[in-house]
Amino acid sequence: MRRFEEIKVIGDGAFGVVTKCKDKETGELVAIKKMKQRYLAFEECLQLKEVVSLRKIKHDNIVKLLQLFRENDYFYMVFELLESSLLNSLNQRSVPFSESEIRYVIHQILNGLNAVHKQGFFHRDMKPDNLLWSNKGILKIADFGLAREIRSRPPFTEYISTRWYRAPEIILRHPFYNSPVDIWAVGAIMAELFMLKPLFQGTSEADQLIKICGVLGTSALQDWQDSQKLISKLGIRLSFTPAVSLATLMPNASSEAIELMYSFLNFDPSKRPSAALALNHPFFEGEMRCPFTNDESIPSPSVNILPVPRPSIPPCPLPPDPFKFINDSPIRQNLVGAPDSFEKRRLIQAKIATDTNFIRHGTTPTRTNPQRLINNGFLARPIPHNGFNNSKNMYYGGTKSAKPECFLDDDDLFN
Repeated sequence: MRRFEEIKVIGDGAFGVVTKCKDKETGELVAIKKMKQRYLAFEECLQLKEVVSLRKIKHDNIVKLLQLFRENDYFYMVFELLESSLLNSLNQRSVPFSESEIRYVIHQILNGLNAVHKQGFFHRDMKPDNLLWSNKGILKIADFGLAREIRSRPPFTEYISTRWYRAPEIILRHPFYNSPVDIWAVGAIMAELFMLKPLFQGTSEADQLIKICGVLGTSALQDWQDSQKLISKLGIRLSFTPAVSLATLMPNASSEAIELMYSFLNFDPSKRPSAALALNHPFFEGEMRCPFTNDESIPSPSVNILPVPRPSIPPCPLPPDPFKFINDSPIRQNLVGAPDSFEKRRLIQAKIATDTNFIRHGTTPTRTNPQRLINNGFLARPIPHNGFNNSKNMYYGGTKSAKPECFLDDDDLFN
């Protein structure tokens, strides 16, 4: 953290503390998440689901991970700074959101979720507090601490997602659940935008199920084949409760909005639409207006065109040549003019047997294993392991630098 000046704590969760910081070198404001758990090795940090998912997912509606580093056994993640959330927008609102504003918000969320699910992950903690606004009015999904791979096998952790946005299969402890839990949460968030209060405000898991049935009806629950077995296993008794029309609870919602919410809030997860399918719903054919910036309305695209036109974001610059960190040596001369990374790797492998002293640690050349770096996907970027954890200073391209003992920046994260 020597490179950053701490300004204030902006979040304190079960797994980490988020602090607003200023980069002393560039002056950029960032959000740094310090994990509360200690880690003995940098490689262990790279296996965290939040790191694995965010290094793989790159999308405008996903919070951007900038750097990773470890100091004094603590692991730090550096994110772009997003200071306002959808929860703030809800709390500051005195009049209901217009349907064009709700359409914009839900479209942004579904675009982000579509990217998450396509990359093989599901979020598991979708809620207004984890949806953050950029200063350009783009809504981004954040906090992937509970994310899991879609193909992962149970058992999952029991605590997942805030109770009010928790899907029935989680409440009833279904052994298998997946990305539809995120879609249920979107339905609950959409209803909250219309009502300015949560749709299902349960005080416990049992009460949460009762609140859900109080709106959707117990008959809808019985239409889900797995429900009766799960209810009897948990010993829950539900009396018959008739459904209350969402149109009655949200008179300002259009018929298309009501239809979309019912599809999201289906008890049977197999009948909920995917994020990609939901984006083609007729609800998104109307006007869209960002509620955060109050900019002029964003034109509505054809239902077959994704994503919706939104404020332009400058393209990410191409990462620099990763081999700039290799000290001058005969191997570097062989890399000049190599057509691509694959060929460069092949050339490195060809030199392993004869030249392994091209990476510096500390103040003297140190023999290490380039094959290990290649296999880990970092090419020839020096990453210390058991024999080098005592090195506090490294040479990067021949220039002494006070980097942390383990460091990955923006150019390495997605390479």
